[in-house]
Amino acid sequence: IDRSVSGYNPGSLLSRQNEGRMTADDGSPEFTVLRELTAYCDSMYTATDGVLDTRAARLFDIWGFGFKEGDMPTDEEVAAAMGRRDRMNFNAVAQGYSADAVAAYLGSRGINDLMVNIGGEIFCCGVNPQGKGWTLGIDEPEDGNMSPGQNMKCSFTVPAGQSCGIVTSGNYRKFRIVDGKKYSHTIDPRTGRPVTHNLLSATVLAPTATLADALATYCMVIGMEEASAFIAGRPDLEGCLISSDAVWHSEGLTISDR
Repeated sequence: IDRSVSGYNPGSLLSRQNEGRMTADDGSPEFTVLRELTAYCDSMYTATDGVLDTRAARLFDIWGFGFKEGDMPTDEEVAAAMGRRDRMNFNAVAQGYSADAVAAYLGSRGINDLMVNIGGEIFCCGVNPQGKGWTLGIDEPEDGNMSPGQNMKCSFTVPAGQSCGIVTSGNYRKFRIVDGKKYSHTIDPRTGRPVTHNLLSATVLAPTATLADALATYCMVIGMEEASAFIAGRPDLEGCLISSDAVWHSEGLTISDR
């Protein structure tokens, strides 16, 4: 997966594709991953009306949240990047996809009680070593909280035996302050600019970590009101949203303090 869709690996297929030096598809596992994720993300682009756009890598780059150095872009640079969907960035799905892949491999080896955590993107199933459902915490979404698990906002327990992907996306670790104004790493491809609403953290539970990863980002783009309605309207999802002034969670998710 790293050799396929990592934008931080200069030798990956993604890096080569973005730089115009892609070779022909040779049927290797790396090309299989690239084809699968490209098709998946293109379908999510359509399903989310352009909110999830993995082909908007130029936008992330010019704002300094992609694979290249960026600064404060001009309106003209934003417009130009929005008009050229010719580079890809899989950061909204790659780690979730990786967690699903590892979990599937372990399952094929007869391991049915597991938690896979890749960069905070999680897939769990079965029970924990104590024979109970897996309990997870959600970090306090405050600027400067860079140590996962050190300062928790709340926690929840996945029912024993349930399989699901669990991903939190937030705006409290990746951001820039310019002239006293905070610019988050969550870019809305429809406007070409960082979001400005007060949703700080979105945790999504979904059937797969790939889907949870994508939808956590989706929720961070659309904001608290739309995201809560979206999760509540999907029987296959649970979620917890934390804004600067409220905590919302779906009815099927029991939240405990810290």
